[in-house]
Parts: sequence; structure tokens; C-alpha cells
Amino acid sequence: MQVIDQAIPAVKLVIPKRHGDARGWFSETYRADILAAHGVEDHFIQDNQSFSAQQGTVRGLHFQRHPFAQAKLIRVLSGAILDVAVDLRRDSPTYGKHVAARLDASSGHQLYVPIGFGHGFCTLEPDTMVAYKVAGGVYSPEHDGAVLWNDPDLGIDWPVSEAEAQLSAKDKVAPRFADLPSIF
Repeated sequence: MQVIDQAIPAVKLVIPKRHGDARGWFSETYRADILAAHGVEDHFIQDNQSFSAQQGTVRGLHFQRHPFAQAKLIRVLSGAILDVAVDLRRDSPTYGKHVAARLDASSGHQLYVPIGFGHGFCTLEPDTMVAYKVAGGVYSPEHDGAVLWNDPDLGIDWPVSEAEAQLSAKDKVAPRFADLPSIF
């Protein structure tokens, strides 16, 4: 398993090794010891899974406030996504910057998003299934928050236009980045 720091080093690209033969392949998708050697020492407490039928579905940019703040380890079970993490840590030199990575079922690559980041993704193919491990707190509606997915201040190059994006009602009206209070 490779663990590669991204442009914001707290975010990691995780590349599990696949062992293949005539039957297909086998892969360890999570190894606490290897991740810990790269600074990821989270205790994962919950697994989540989402299915998006349409290409161009956007989920995010979401976060949870303390004491239920969450870190995530994201992977794609079928299809493909553009996965995005936005630094919301007010004292960080990369505050307001983002990392984006293509994750797909064929490569098996994963993205680790630590506490202090907004997270979201856009499906690049129909019938996309995403699974993610969650560390920190369990889901808490009272601590749930979001940033407008296509806020021009964030400069994210989404692969879908606002008119084409499939969004939840909550994500359509999320606040702009400049309007967020200090969260992390």
C-alpha cells in the first residue's frame, strides 16, 4: 500500500496494492499500521456508502463541527468520481485551498480527508457507488455543515456545470466560503 501526500499534505492518496491472477485480484483496502506510519492514526467508527444513479451528481461540500467532526477515507466501489477536500482550518497556510483527485473502481485509489476539511464529490459515470470510513464523531444533524460546492472563491474545476449538476436541496443553498464562521 502506498500513501502519498497531496498538495495539502494532511490529505493523502492511498493506493492499495492489487494481487492478481487468472481469477481476478485481491487487495487490502485498509491497514491501520501502514496509514499510521504516514500520520493517519484515526480510529474509524463508521462505514458509509452512497449510490448515485446519474453522472454529474454532486454531494458536498460537507463537514461536521466539533465534537462530532469527521475524518474520512473514501473509495469507489463502482463508477468514478472527482473527489474534493477543502481546507477549513482557519489557522492553516492552505486555508481555503483544495485538493481534487479522480477515484474510480478500476484503480482502487482512495483519498484520506482529515478533520478540518469540507468534503464533496461529483460522479463522473452513471451508477457510481462510493464507500467511506468515518473517524471522529458519528453523524449529528445539529453539527452538520456545508459550503457551496461551486463557490467561485474556492476555484474548484468541477466536471459539471451548475445547470447540469444533480444536487440535494441542502447543497443548493449552502453558504459561500466567505460567509462561514470559524469552524476549525
